[in-house]
Amino acid sequence: MKKISYVTTGCVKLIGIFIICLPFLVLGQSEYKNVQIPLAKGFYTYSGCEPSIDIHPNDPNKVAVGSILDGYHYSEDGGYTWNSKRLKSPYGVYGDPVLKFNSKGNVFYLHLASYKKTSHLDRIVCQRAENILGDFNEGSFSKPNGTKVQDKHWIVIDPDTDVIYMTWTQFDAYNSSAKEDSSFIHFSKSLDDGETWSEPKRISIQGGDCLDGDNTVEGAMPAIGKNGVLFVIWSGPHGLMMRRSENQGVSWGAPEEMLFKHEGGWTIEVPDFYRSNGLPVFVSDYNSESPHYGNLYLNWAIQDEVTGRTSVLFSKSKDNGRSWSTPVQVHQDSSKYNHFLTWITVDPTNGNLHLVYYRKSRNSKKTDVVWASSKNGGESFEERVISEESFEPSGHVFFGDYLNISAVNNVVRPVWPRMDDGKISLWTALIDFD
Repeated sequence: MKKISYVTTGCVKLIGIFIICLPFLVLGQSEYKNVQIPLAKGFYTYSGCEPSIDIHPNDPNKVAVGSILDGYHYSEDGGYTWNSKRLKSPYGVYGDPVLKFNSKGNVFYLHLASYKKTSHLDRIVCQRAENILGDFNEGSFSKPNGTKVQDKHWIVIDPDTDVIYMTWTQFDAYNSSAKEDSSFIHFSKSLDDGETWSEPKRISIQGGDCLDGDNTVEGAMPAIGKNGVLFVIWSGPHGLMMRRSENQGVSWGAPEEMLFKHEGGWTIEVPDFYRSNGLPVFVSDYNSESPHYGNLYLNWAIQDEVTGRTSVLFSKSKDNGRSWSTPVQVHQDSSKYNHFLTWITVDPTNGNLHLVYYRKSRNSKKTDVVWASSKNGGESFEERVISEESFEPSGHVFFGDYLNISAVNNVVRPVWPRMDDGKISLWTALIDFD
C-alpha cells in the first residue's frame, strides 16, 4: 500500500492551495475524575477489555457497560459508583459485547455464543433486560448457518421505531486458509425488541478470506440516515466499503462501493499492544432538531507503512452518503505518538461529536487516553487527555480491539481498559460537556 495521505485536524484545503487551521486546546493533565469500574469475578484473564457503554436516553444517571467475556456493569448515579455481575445465557457468553438502550429504556446486550449443543461461535445472541439492574432474559439469536462462525457484530436501534438492525461477519471456516472458504457481511433485524430476528441476509457482494486479517471483511456497522435510509460500512481487502438499503433492509441497492482505501489495512500493529485493530466506527445524527441532522460520520485508524505511525481519521457525508469529505486527522499532528483504538458517538440531544482513543509514545510504553469533541459537525475538534495517569501496556497481554464512548444531554462517559503492574482494570471519566 501507499504511504498515508491525510489532512490535519481542523484544517480544510481550499482549491488545493490555502489551508485554514483552527487552534487546538493544549493537551495536559486530566481535569476529569477517573472512576474505576469493578470487574465481574470470573475466570477470564482479560476481563475488562473491549468495553461497550451506553447511557439511558431519558435518564443520564443510568449508565451500563459490557466487557469481555461476560461482564455487565451498571451505575445509577451517572458513573460515580458501579455494580458488576456476570451475564449468563444457555447459549454461552463469549465476548464481543455490544450494549445499547432503546427508547423505552430496555437494555440490550449482544454477544458471541459458545453453545455446547451445537458448535462454538455459531450465532450472535441478544439478551434483553427491562431495567438497568441487569435481569436479562435467556436471549434470542439470528438463525445459525451450520458450523459457520458468526463474529464481530454491531447494531443500531431506530429511536423512532425501536427496530434493531444488526450486521456481522460470517466465516465459512474460521482461520482457514483454504481458497474455497470465504468471509461475508450479513444482516438481520428485529421488530419486536429482540424476541425474534429476520432471516440472515448476505449483503456484501465481494467477500474476503477467513484468516481474520486485512483480507477478511470485518467490522460491519449500520447507521440510519435521512428518510430512514439504512447504511452499512465495513473494512476488508478492497478498502472501506459501504452499502445502503432504502426499505429498512428488505432489499439492498447497488453493490457496495469503496469509500476510501484503508491505509495499512485494518490489522494495524502498535508496539507493546497485543492487537490494535483500526476497524471503522460509523454513526449518524438522526435528531431532526440538530443543526447537523442527517450527517453520517465515519471514524477509523490507519498505519503509515513507511514510519509505522498510526493515526485516527474522520470523514463525513452531508448528503445522505452520496459524497464524503476528504479524511482528516482528528488529533494533533505529531511524530512522537501513535493514536489508535478509536471510537466515536453523537450526542442525540444536540448533535455534538465525541471521540475517545489511546495516545501512546513511540519512544516508550507510556500511554494516555484522549477525548476529542466537536460542536460544529466535525469541522474542527478539541482534544483533552482524560486519563489521570499514564499506564504501560504489555505486548503479551490481550488488550481488546476497541474502546467506547457514549453521550446524552452533554453527559459524556468514555470507557477504556488500562494496565498497572501487568493487571487490566476498567475505567471511565466523568465528563460534563459545556
